[in-house]
Amino acid sequence: MVEFLGFVSGALATFAFVPQVIRVWKMKPAPATAISLPMYAVFCLGVLGWLFYGILIGSLPVMVWNIITFMLALSVLLYKKIYG
Repeated sequence: MVEFLGFVSGALATFAFVPQVIRVWKMKPAPATAISLPMYAVFCLGVLGWLFYGILIGSLPVMVWNIITFMLALSVLLYKKIYG
């Protein structure tokens, strides 16, 4: 039950990020100036920290969702670097 809660919560938190990523990539380069480079850089580092934490404690939900979240956040960060 605990793992299930982790998977559902991780899915909700991760997929809440997807519409933003889609919007940013569809509207290029317009939203590039509105994206905070420091915020996304720090966010990516934080997500990597959670990923390593998940690895250390052996929590599959923490690992899976933070890999996906990192890839989504990194795509926005790269967008900012390319178009911003």
